[in-house]
Amino acid sequence: MSSDNLLLQTITPTTHDLGDFKVHRALPAKERTMVGPFIFFDQAGPALLPTGQGVDVRPHPHINLATVTYMLEGTFLHRDSLGTQQLIGPGAVNLMTAGKGIVHSERTPPADRGHDKKLLAIQTWLALPDRDEECDPAFEHVEGGSLPVLEDHASWARVIMGTLWGETAQVSTYADTIYADIQLRPGGSIPVDAIAEERALYLWQGAATLDGVELLPQTLYVLRPGVPATLHSDHGANLVLCGGEAFATPRHVWWNFVSSTKERLMQAREDWEAMRFPLIPGDDQEYIPIPQGRPKTVSYP
Repeated sequence: MSSDNLLLQTITPTTHDLGDFKVHRALPAKERTMVGPFIFFDQAGPALLPTGQGVDVRPHPHINLATVTYMLEGTFLHRDSLGTQQLIGPGAVNLMTAGKGIVHSERTPPADRGHDKKLLAIQTWLALPDRDEECDPAFEHVEGGSLPVLEDHASWARVIMGTLWGETAQVSTYADTIYADIQLRPGGSIPVDAIAEERALYLWQGAATLDGVELLPQTLYVLRPGVPATLHSDHGANLVLCGGEAFATPRHVWWNFVSSTKERLMQAREDWEAMRFPLIPGDDQEYIPIPQGRPKTVSYP
């Protein structure tokens, strides 16, 4: 099958060099803001952080979205203004629902700073449907061992959210959502069904094809609706499949805020500048200020 028949869009992420590691940001992009409810898609790493160093994402706010942290290598210590303190490791999922407003931080835990450590994570934001935008904040953590895994001699897949290949992950969803971690060993294949309105594939390591069309690493491929296909790898590959229902109303992004109205974004900005958001117990001495000028994460007209 030709790429035009399979692919709707191909998005090359923007790469941000943070010094110790790089972040590849595929969404939002000028070409497209969302794939299903996914409105932000980052690959953080891979990186090897030396002894004495770590990641310190200082306290910062969110509204009208849910963040999903999926660790591939390394650990983070999540804290938020609900009083949550949760260590997340490889294969686990942190789902934080911001709703009407939440503040959180993500840091390398103290126990890991005394040695070299690896870091690789996929961090995404999910826009909330209109009915849920101003819901109460919430947090849930699901260990990898509690998520369904499908495996044969040459392929492995973990369902992170939603229902795929007949298995359903016990992670909350607000809109119809699919999300999976796929590992293809040499010669491995797996079907990509057309069960979601919008779907995208992201190859973060190795080499793979989709119905014979070559996929490039660090690239987000938006698939044509209603077209099933098969992933295959001759030499091994690691990919993420994400998507879900198409939103009927647009979403706007400004910095860490997502909303169906630009006015709500500006209200959140004013509230953070005035420190009207709740603080994080045990991590309230630092914060990330509102960016001056155009932030790195914005939606496009």
